Amino acid sequence: MRKTILLLFVAFLVIGTSLIWYLNQENTTGSETIEWLHFTIILIVVAFALFVAIQRYRSLQRGQPAEDEMSKKLLQKTAALSYYISLYWWVALLFIKDRVEFDTEQLMGSGILGMALIFAVVAVFLHFKGLGDE
Repeated sequence: MRKTILLLFVAFLVIGTSLIWYLNQENTTGSETIEWLHFTIILIVVAFALFVAIQRYRSLQRGQPAEDEMSKKLLQKTAALSYYISLYWWVALLFIKDRVEFDTEQLMGSGILGMALIFAVVAVFLHFKGLGDE
């Protein structure tokens, strides 16, 4: 139960600080679109965290353990698959950086947010598809 409450607290903290960050940005030419995209990705990742928190809460309500063998295996497969996809994401970002002018901060932010988004998408995909060997 503590992990679920902590996850919800961190999710709302991220939403609050991201909103403050987004509202205090200086609008320079061309960076407004990237910042808006970053903020949208942050909201998607927080929505994923809320999805996980709701699942854990429902499991606790049914009397099931929060982490069992199936959820650990799902997390391990999610981490492995998202790691490989993230490697290609960084290669694509470096390819784009050579052709388009990017600030270093925007490149790093896009890379990290992309990795988080890839993890969330793979986790949701595997959650609904299943592991295939259960």
